[in-house]
Amino acid sequence: MEGEREGGGRGDGRRGSGPPEGRPPPDGPRCAVPPAGALYGGLPRQAAEELSLQPQGSGEAKAFVSAFLKRSMPKMKDEAIQDVLSRKAVILEHYAKKRKKQKRKKTKSFTAKQRREMRLFEIEPEQQRYAIFLPLHELWKQYIRDLCYGLKPDAQPQMVQAKLLKADLHGAIVTVTKSKCPSYVGITGIILQEFKHVFKIITKEDKLKVVPKLNNVFSLEIDGFISYIYGSKFQLRAICEPGFLAN
Repeated sequence: MEGEREGGGRGDGRRGSGPPEGRPPPDGPRCAVPPAGALYGGLPRQAAEELSLQPQGSGEAKAFVSAFLKRSMPKMKDEAIQDVLSRKAVILEHYAKKRKKQKRKKTKSFTAKQRREMRLFEIEPEQQRYAIFLPLHELWKQYIRDLCYGLKPDAQPQMVQAKLLKADLHGAIVTVTKSKCPSYVGITGIILQEFKHVFKIITKEDKLKVVPKLNNVFSLEIDGFISYIYGSKFQLRAICEPGFLAN
């Protein structure tokens, strides 16, 4: 009995060198660690013939493994690779190639000087005719009706004025009702071009007038709604400030 206790690692407080023969270890099966020379050892002749491989010596195999690991892990130094090999555990890292971001080419636009030199915004004299732009005025009226939800008779004048102050005025018929310069008063026509500080208006007499916004009051009429708007408010385009009168 005493011999059995010594062999089984019980009874005298000492553990045996391993589990009894024929029984697996308590933590499950374990793989034996190959000897150091097995890493670079050549394949058996039979395995090489089945795989159609030419047998290599240990030196060639070692050189191939070192070169392969160096290519697979370019960021690691040779000493670190050898340290990994000594532990018999190699994790190949995958490095994705960084894609270079293509810079978007900005479209070059004309400068103000170039636009003036090319005369892009100038209307040819033969095109300065009031009748030519009457269809544009009809389109503008339909645009304002849609913008003001149909311009019904019970529509609020303040709502119409607010919409007009923000609307595109190309094609609108306007009249200068008040001005610090008396020569501008009474000018009526279709707005052909709107700039920051001036309107270009074509009159019924087929004359192109340049009217400043500042210090002028303009009236617009559409479907019975007449709005008087200060030209300075066209410069600001702000509906928060009450800068208009109404009839």
